Amino acid sequence: MILMQINQLAKRYGAELILSNIKLEIKSNDRIAIVGRNGAGKSTLLKIMAGVLSYDEGEIHKPKDVTLGYLAQNTGLETNETIWNEMLSVFSELIKTEEKLRAMEQKMGDPTLMEDHASYQQLLHSYDQLQENFKKNGGYQYEADIKAVLNGLNFNEFDLATSINELSGGQKTRLALGKLLLSKPDVLILDEPTNHLDIETLTWLEGYLNNYHGAVVIVSHDRYFLDKTVNTIYEISRQQSKKYYGNYTKYLDQKAADYEREMKAFDKQQTEIKRMEDFVQRNLARASTTKRAQSRRKQLEKMERIDRPKGDEGSASFSFAVNQRSGNDVIKINDLAFHYDDSYDNIFADLSFQVSRGDRIALVGPNGVGKTTLLKTITGELHPSKGEIQIGSKVDIGYYDQEQTKLNTKKSVLMELWDDYPMIDEKDIRTTLGNFLFSGDDVLKNVSALSGGEKARLALAKLMMQKANLLILDEPTNHLDLDSKEVLEAALIDFPGTIIFVSHDRYFINEIASVVLEMQPEGATTFLGNYDYYLEKKQETLELEQLQAQENETEDKQVMKSNFHQDKARKQEQRKMERRIQEIESKIEELEVVIEANEALLCKPEIFQDHEKALELTTENDQVNEQIEQLMSEWETLQEG
Repeated sequence: MILMQINQLAKRYGAELILSNIKLEIKSNDRIAIVGRNGAGKSTLLKIMAGVLSYDEGEIHKPKDVTLGYLAQNTGLETNETIWNEMLSVFSELIKTEEKLRAMEQKMGDPTLMEDHASYQQLLHSYDQLQENFKKNGGYQYEADIKAVLNGLNFNEFDLATSINELSGGQKTRLALGKLLLSKPDVLILDEPTNHLDIETLTWLEGYLNNYHGAVVIVSHDRYFLDKTVNTIYEISRQQSKKYYGNYTKYLDQKAADYEREMKAFDKQQTEIKRMEDFVQRNLARASTTKRAQSRRKQLEKMERIDRPKGDEGSASFSFAVNQRSGNDVIKINDLAFHYDDSYDNIFADLSFQVSRGDRIALVGPNGVGKTTLLKTITGELHPSKGEIQIGSKVDIGYYDQEQTKLNTKKSVLMELWDDYPMIDEKDIRTTLGNFLFSGDDVLKNVSALSGGEKARLALAKLMMQKANLLILDEPTNHLDLDSKEVLEAALIDFPGTIIFVSHDRYFINEIASVVLEMQPEGATTFLGNYDYYLEKKQETLELEQLQAQENETEDKQVMKSNFHQDKARKQEQRKMERRIQEIESKIEELEVVIEANEALLCKPEIFQDHEKALELTTENDQVNEQIEQLMSEWETLQEG
């Protein structure tokens, strides 16, 4: 069933065209993501779909009985109600029905009514109908639904009698999301729903949306989230929409393939046009070939020309360098604890770990465990209540604050950067800002007038200019569009220094982290790998805990214990072997690329005529082939095992 259809939609703000020729269709159980650069009009489109904004041209068709639910970015509940009562308000009609049922039950006990057989039977019939509708609409489970959603959104330890006005902005936003989920509209429209959610809550929301009985339309910059939840992508680019099938990763593959195919078709037609134009030019003046030349010219005039594919819009371009190399020991943290002066409760305690040069450490853990606080103690902005932080030799710290509080909102973009580096020419400062997509008069904007994404790019520009060898990053991907995230990832992957960062973007953690440090209120656990490895080890721990629980329930504990250890060792060996196989396969692929590159070079005349260079490349290929043979031998042994 089609729940909404948008045709030829256009939207302007004054003279500025925001959206044009937008086509979009929502069917039952669709999982749709709308993607595009910051400022492309994604949020505007959601507001139009939700009926919050008007549109200038086009049509929107929606059956009257289709219900919509819309959550704008950073929309928090503002009410004096308690958490529980606000969630109950979603089910006001069910509660009224429940009150009617209780009143009818009281009437059923009235002896006078029981004597009037016809009236009593009529009451029973009405009661049965009302009860059936009550049951069908979830009347016997709405309280359980409320508790499940509140637990999923990390309110399980809250007093549900707490007034919502006492909560933080992020908590109010999560409650607004919870209230919308409980209302269960036919079409759920969510603008950046992953803001203010920790990783555990994100995982819960993915599962909830995957099982949701209705259509979901999402704007999100969380690629991991999009890969898990959506099956259709609409890209908004240059005011227009284009549809792709699959999740975000498949969309990227399709987009690249489409561009390559369109470019080949364009190049092929350009070659044909050039050939025909040459023929016309050579043969038009000859009497014997004039007719053929004129015919070709008419073909050229009638030919439907293919436009050159536009490709991606402009991207930011930057990299991080260092002024000097740090020592091997970057940071040592021993028995660290922190609490605020007006509280005796520690935010975290018993925290000890070391950071070596080249480490990329991701700090993860639930909201409130003190990840940002730890970063601020390392930078010296906060002072620990216990323990010590030892900073290594030649360590220069560069700090990215997720709130961008270090930016001076009274300055222009140009002066915000230039005042920090007055000895650099204005032209070079403007070039740097241009690399972060601040062009022309953009650099004269006041910082206070910038969007969240623009402030993030300006803060990154300042960080890049600092050339620190230790980057401490607090939610660096917040406010960045998907393209800017990919540019930032590439810059950090090539960074020659050390990184400690906090992020809820699991894709970003996966790409950057070499170590995941899971913080708990007391202590931390280190996982040597990226986010996927961290999940694998957590799952393994969960499996082991389940095995231990089974062991405690088994009568023959000794036998169970033996099986448990054998199973544990077998699984560990199996995972170790699988990881080694993957490592070998990746290494072989790398070596084969080297051989192909060398063989390509050997085909060039300037190389194969240079006997010294040719011998060097041939020798290298022989050595690489020998490595491949050794790796293949190990791979075969592991496969047989």
